[in-house]
Amino acid sequence: MRKLSTRRRHPLAGIVVLLLALGVVGGVYVAVRPQPASAADTASKNDAEAGRKLFLVGCASCHGKNASGIETKRGGNYGPSLIGVGAAAVDFQVGTGRMPMAQSAPQAPAKDPEYTAEETRQLAAYVASLGAGPAIPDDEYTDISGKTVEQIREGGEFFRTNCTACHNSVGAGGALPGGKYAPRLDGVSAKHIAEAMMTGPQQMPVFSDDVITPEDKSNIIAYIKQVQNQPNYGGVAGGGLGPVSEGLITWLVGIGGLLIPAVWIGAHGARVKKK
Repeated sequence: MRKLSTRRRHPLAGIVVLLLALGVVGGVYVAVRPQPASAADTASKNDAEAGRKLFLVGCASCHGKNASGIETKRGGNYGPSLIGVGAAAVDFQVGTGRMPMAQSAPQAPAKDPEYTAEETRQLAAYVASLGAGPAIPDDEYTDISGKTVEQIREGGEFFRTNCTACHNSVGAGGALPGGKYAPRLDGVSAKHIAEAMMTGPQQMPVFSDDVITPEDKSNIIAYIKQVQNQPNYGGVAGGGLGPVSEGLITWLVGIGGLLIPAVWIGAHGARVKKK
């Protein structure tokens, strides 16, 4: 039996087995080896690193060196934690000039941005690297070209249901308690409107994609732009602030217009001479 086994073993059998083993090991390595970083990943890491440097100079004094916020002795904070807020929140706050704040106030007003578009992208990339959060919206949210009348009508229904209590039916804004206010939406870009819905800045609630879908957000933006671009068929719009302000303007202008000729008539009309 041993003699038979010896005759069956080929001289190259060991080499063949070794080659097969090397092939199996190589195949397993190819399957499980880490993928090389793509150009996009490298660019994102570079943006995050550049954003961290900008953050330490312009934001860390309020939000902390690790973006975890800084608490005051009274239990408040100079700036909230930014971990998990996502790139969309940073792009909105910095892109609209609300951050960094010029001075402490009940609400951060919109102003000219302090950072360039590239620097804003870098800051957003750094904060996004700290924890998962809403990403900067793409065309699924912001592309309103080709919207049908029905889609714009649906966007108007969503807007009137969820937004008019603060922003007015035409997006003219309005006052809120505590010195705060809902800002005007005239001139606000589609991207920033979408980011506001996704992140809920200031006192605004968050409308996640589970609450309002990306398509519905896009319809809302289309409605806002449609209202802003439509002509004033009734004449002077009075700022679109609603019937109270329009009635006040009408009252002041109307009564004022009647008082002026009444005073003139009284001063230049026939007078009864005293005896």
